[in-house]
Amino acid sequence: MMRARVTQKAVQLLALVLAAAFGAAHAQNVDSAVTVRTIGYHDVRDNLARTYDPDQYAVTAEHLAGHFRWLRSQGYTVVSVDDVLTAQAGGKALPDRAVLLSFDDGFASVYTHVYPLLKAFGYPAIVSPVTSWIESSVEIPYNGETLSKENFLTWAQLREMHNSGLVEVASHTHNLHRGITANPQGNELPAGAALAFGEAGYESTVEQRSRLHADLARSAELIEENVGQRPRVITWPYGAWHEAGRLVAAELGMALSLTLDDRAPLTDRGILGRDMPVANPGIALFADMLREARPEPPLRAVQVDLDYVYDPDPAQQEANLGRLLDRILELGVNAVFLQAFADPDGDGSADAVYFPNRHLPMRADLFNRAAWQLRTRTPVSVYAWMPISAFNSPTLPEQWAVLEDRGSGPVRDVGAEPRLSIHVPEAAQWIEEVYEDLAQHARFQGLHFHDDGRRNEFEDANPAARASFQKVKGPGDDAEGAWSRFKTESLISFTEQLERIVRRWQPGLKVSRNLFASALLDPRSERYLAQDYALFLKHYDHVALMAMPAFEGYSNARAFYRNLLIVAEDRDPGLKQTLFQLQAKDWQADRWLSGRTLRKELEFLRAGGAQHLAYYPDDFIGGQPDATELARALSVRETALERVR
Repeated sequence: MMRARVTQKAVQLLALVLAAAFGAAHAQNVDSAVTVRTIGYHDVRDNLARTYDPDQYAVTAEHLAGHFRWLRSQGYTVVSVDDVLTAQAGGKALPDRAVLLSFDDGFASVYTHVYPLLKAFGYPAIVSPVTSWIESSVEIPYNGETLSKENFLTWAQLREMHNSGLVEVASHTHNLHRGITANPQGNELPAGAALAFGEAGYESTVEQRSRLHADLARSAELIEENVGQRPRVITWPYGAWHEAGRLVAAELGMALSLTLDDRAPLTDRGILGRDMPVANPGIALFADMLREARPEPPLRAVQVDLDYVYDPDPAQQEANLGRLLDRILELGVNAVFLQAFADPDGDGSADAVYFPNRHLPMRADLFNRAAWQLRTRTPVSVYAWMPISAFNSPTLPEQWAVLEDRGSGPVRDVGAEPRLSIHVPEAAQWIEEVYEDLAQHARFQGLHFHDDGRRNEFEDANPAARASFQKVKGPGDDAEGAWSRFKTESLISFTEQLERIVRRWQPGLKVSRNLFASALLDPRSERYLAQDYALFLKHYDHVALMAMPAFEGYSNARAFYRNLLIVAEDRDPGLKQTLFQLQAKDWQADRWLSGRTLRKELEFLRAGGAQHLAYYPDDFIGGQPDATELARALSVRETALERVR
């Protein structure tokens, strides 16, 4: 399989598509009084191809004028950066239908086509040029074309628009609107978010911060020198950003960050997600884009073992990855739960990982490569599938382990995968650092927490866990019930801490977590699982319900599914968060389910109201189960056709 080199525009388009479909959740520190709808435009032309134009972000001047007229007719108020910053600081509130207009990349058409419209309507706007492109003698690759300085604004034009009081000149970086080599296989990822990879290996996060600071500082200096005001807004190329970069921009005076995250009220961090018109929309599509409620597509996922992509022969490993990509395209799913850890002995615990890190052996630097290829070639939303505490290494201290006590003293449960006690501070920090390394070295859209997040009634007998429980236990608490609930809530709290760490580097993160079916069907289950369905619904975007009848020992699969649907629907009306994850292999009998059988089970669940569906495992090398059959039940292309019908 040939090495893929992704164009800048492809990166941008995919970032938009994925941000729209799988955007950020769990908005924090929300001030509902500061809400503004932000729209991001690019080039504006007199004419575009009627059927398909290669520049899907360009709009015609006619349609842009129509958008402006529609905003006015529908009672929207176009506000300025001053208005937004004043409201953010607790001053005058924004009007109910506030809109912020932005124009990216600094095309010359902003002066020739947009500026006259801004003056005619009295609308303020943000213009975000890439400062290295202004009056540059270097040819600029853009969307498969080669552009020159004549295609972009001049400093004189920017200065004139700024002096009018209508245009806020923002930074679109100096030279980060491009891809950089970001892994040993040569994938190019957005320069503003990825760690660069070169002959010396990966740059450190300190080196990355220095690189970002130098670039943004140069951009700010040029804007101040040529326009007369330092930028107060950073518009992140491709919408790719992370918290460390945002802080660098804020230190340089850029208090607002324009991204491609989901819409959310403005917080003190100054992040503004944007709607971005695609394919030159007319009034009807533009109005649809601005609707308050945007339905989220159902999640259709396959959970993939990266262990079966890995091969010590790099050529064979690339061939295996190619088979995986072909398989995902054939299935038509929109998400992949991709194993980021290595478990070659199959004991459920991470013996190594597939990314550079501080603590575990790296079996291969493969996760970033596979995740980026999946995202850009298929494309899907990639969830990093990771254990919560099931890590195993001969260097780990014995006193960090999860222990159980059945009456004869704390010991390891030899029948369970090795796990670390999250109540040992050193062990918790160790796990957090592994997650931080994952987040820094790859680009992905979600976290999928492994099924190791459970504790039986005899666990965790680690002295640190007992001590933690005694600190929170009330004097009148039922000992058994309080102990079970403590473990349930502790595991949830720890996963939320891991999520916070990862979100600093992956801002648009979605989170799912495996839940055993027993947690729904057995009222005593919290005692031996430390899992609670209702609590999971409150804390995760999706609850991946392991709907696996053979695994649970049920002979009547349909009765098993029917019971799950009834109980799940009662607690999750509309089944908006519950992901039904089926087993594609009977592990006890060591046989694969036929594609037809699995399709019928998926269709049965869909008929019963299930929205989100997945299965595990998948043999993309041997083609098991049959992808043609599975696509009939899982493909999002099929779902789209049904909506049209």
